[in-house]
Amino acid sequence: MIKNVKSRQEVLEFDFFGFRPSSRKTPMRCAALLALPLFFATYFVSACSDSAATIPTIAYPETKRGDVVEKPFGQTIADPYRWLENDVRSDKEVAAWVESQNKVTNAYLDTLPGRDIFKNRLKQLYNYERFSIPVKKGGRYLYFRNSGVQSQRVLYVRDSVDGAGRVLIDPNTWAKDGATALAEWSASDDGTRLAYAVQDGGMDWRTIRVLDVNTGKVLGDEIKWARFTTIEWAKDGSGFFYARFPEPKQGAASQANVENHALYFHAIGTPQTQDRLVYVTPDQPTMLHSLSITKDGRYVAIFSSPGTPGNTLTVVDLQSADWKPRKLVDNLDNSWEIVGNVGTKFFFQTNKDAPRLKVVTMDIAAADPVVRDVVPEQDAVLNKASLAGGRLLISYLVDVKTEVRRYTLKGKADGVVKLPGIGTAVGFEGDQDDKETFFGFTSYNAPGIIYRYDVVSNTARVWSEAKVAIDLNRIAVEQRFYKSKDGTRIPMFIVRRKDVTGPAPTLLHAYGGFNLSEPPAFSSERLAWVEQGGVFAIAHIRGGNEYGKAWHDAGRRQNKQNGFDDFIAAGEYLKAQGITSQDGLAIQGASNGGLLIGAVVNQRPDLFAAALPQVGVMDMLRFDKFTAGKLWVDEYGSPAREADFRNLFKYSPYHNIQSGKAYPAILATTADTDDRVVPGHSFKYVAALQAADIGPKPHLVRIETRAGHGAGKPTDKIIEETADMWAFAAHWTGLKVK
Repeated sequence: MIKNVKSRQEVLEFDFFGFRPSSRKTPMRCAALLALPLFFATYFVSACSDSAATIPTIAYPETKRGDVVEKPFGQTIADPYRWLENDVRSDKEVAAWVESQNKVTNAYLDTLPGRDIFKNRLKQLYNYERFSIPVKKGGRYLYFRNSGVQSQRVLYVRDSVDGAGRVLIDPNTWAKDGATALAEWSASDDGTRLAYAVQDGGMDWRTIRVLDVNTGKVLGDEIKWARFTTIEWAKDGSGFFYARFPEPKQGAASQANVENHALYFHAIGTPQTQDRLVYVTPDQPTMLHSLSITKDGRYVAIFSSPGTPGNTLTVVDLQSADWKPRKLVDNLDNSWEIVGNVGTKFFFQTNKDAPRLKVVTMDIAAADPVVRDVVPEQDAVLNKASLAGGRLLISYLVDVKTEVRRYTLKGKADGVVKLPGIGTAVGFEGDQDDKETFFGFTSYNAPGIIYRYDVVSNTARVWSEAKVAIDLNRIAVEQRFYKSKDGTRIPMFIVRRKDVTGPAPTLLHAYGGFNLSEPPAFSSERLAWVEQGGVFAIAHIRGGNEYGKAWHDAGRRQNKQNGFDDFIAAGEYLKAQGITSQDGLAIQGASNGGLLIGAVVNQRPDLFAAALPQVGVMDMLRFDKFTAGKLWVDEYGSPAREADFRNLFKYSPYHNIQSGKAYPAILATTADTDDRVVPGHSFKYVAALQAADIGPKPHLVRIETRAGHGAGKPTDKIIEETADMWAFAAHWTGLKVK
């Protein structure tokens, strides 16, 4: 939901730190997630040590306080910075506030010696050739490639599996600042046409265009107002299916609510106004819809959800004249995701009667289809099932690490896929009759390797392998388990140089929400920190999908505090075990993870030396008022319900800043075109921090321009932002950067 939507194809891009989605990609899981003069002064640098008495004073910009006060359920709530919710691109006051905040923040960051060192090293670490998993269409192989520090990945095609690649689409030519990206895409079955989505400035809105693969010519077709969409071609290549919202009012696109999502079919060579409406739920306007076409091209499977873990299931028979939708599952009690089909026999992965998920079949030829188990629930969490080469290839999470098991279509165990080590494997997409498929493997100390896999012989060979500018043999990775406040056993990965054995400055990360897990993956950003002698730790707190539905439920809605407790316990564990020193712990999280950082800093400001909340959900009483926020109610609860309101109010970062307590150094980051978690969340939060009596350490915000929630962000912007964050964290944890 809050994580970024990618194309339905398994895109293996391991260097996109902090925003990498899980391998299960559907829009439901992604949505879904200032006129008075301003006065500011120069930042004064002290050459003395950073004791409380000698920390330099920062003169923050003056922020106007409004008089908004509301009394929901009898509780008096002041919201003096509500005006900062306005769009920075249309409100001059907000724009002036942003400019003044960035000026102060940049003046401070300019004083940090580690900033340029991190930036230069990140450029080196990023400068390696990397590929995505290829998609096979009509004997052609389409894939992303980044030669190193290109702003955007380039889409290539090969006419044979090991042939020379040629450029199909290079989005680096689209904008001078590199902030226009190639987002979702799909090739026709014969590989002759490509429908692709253009993302500008990091926004969720898309424009879809069509390319002739043979000639490289862009056709005249143009689809506007697509958002949270998959793209699926009809079997005969006559057109494609996609999802869109109604056109928003003039000037309101960046803050438009996401309602009345609808699926359409676009016939090639026709205007968008003639597109055929396939599916919409006007009686349930908050529903998001994704679709998948079966490999035989006959059926469209539609999955609909208002942001809940469960979804309805609808099928359209494209051989029928009216394309009448047939509802197979009409409740939101469970999740359903298509694996494949053999005629009318459909394979699904579902958590119906299986919290860790299982694979089932349903023969839709029957008037009342019966659900039958094929691969029952296992001891591990089913992450992704694929049907390829006449086998079911199922990826499981075993204590957050991938294991891939093989089964016949009747559910008989058929061995495992041998992986090169402990880490994460994704992919295995393909046609059920084609023995060839691909998968990618990565880990914290293993950059992306793409394998061509022969399903029949159960053998794999390297198709591409990344080579990075760092000796990975120096990097140690270990998994530990620690106990949370209530005794729950929580997994944690710890990454550091092998020669770092004593307490060292540590960066602790987590996400913990929306049924999403963050399995091991290579990251140039994280290694830049580790290479300097720091420790990187990731806590797999409750709220994610590490152990299935029960793990998610234990960290959402009324149970959200469990995830905060898990994270706090992780910090205490790192100190108790001598991994970090008492004043050497920095914390970082993005989106829902940004909420996590804001909440735990309020609850335990003494535990952390520095905090880096990124694009966080900071006002838990108004999150549902903006863009996709209504889709998050099932995760957080509704501010309109009293029990939920009181729970949200307890931990809302904006509302629980504790004056009179010494806070860690805080650098919040956001972007002006983020239309997933609008920047007003971070603006209000930082304004409140700067107005509170919380000690002399800096409490700053870094606001990127022409960047959204993360997807499509140019490489140079990622490097600059990371260098700023790491230099900030290094300064306040005592990491000596050299």
